[in-house]
Amino acid sequence: MTHTDKELVVSALENGTVLDHIPAGMVFKALEILDLMDEKNQITIGINLNSKLFGKKGIIKIADRFFKDEELNKLALIAPKATVNIIRNFKVTEKKKLVMPHEIEGIAKCMNPKCITNHQPVKTRFTTIDNGEEISLLCHYCEKITDIKGLY
Repeated sequence: MTHTDKELVVSALENGTVLDHIPAGMVFKALEILDLMDEKNQITIGINLNSKLFGKKGIIKIADRFFKDEELNKLALIAPKATVNIIRNFKVTEKKKLVMPHEIEGIAKCMNPKCITNHQPVKTRFTTIDNGEEISLLCHYCEKITDIKGLY
């Protein structure tokens, strides 16, 4: 028996979206950000897969689901190097890179304990600040800066 006889093969995706190169520890956060926790379509998840570029990575395959760019770009906050492959009839028909959104709503929690979003049923809203090294979030309501760890 050869080594390849022992490998488990995940079925190819006929139609849908593949999110690749997600940091291994961010896969479940990615599912949450994309609101996939209650998704009815088949989802295949891989965590701690080997990656030449990143060491370990995660991958999410969602059958028969296509996203708007605004939805996908929210992932740039936790997985800026992630790639998106659109699959139609078992072939990659489109590859996308994520773009950091200018604003995000309802994903992160404001770090300011006095912020209205921590005391009232107000959805958080931030402007993203990307200085090239790291990303931080400027609260629309209290104008305090929350670092990206507010997402986790």
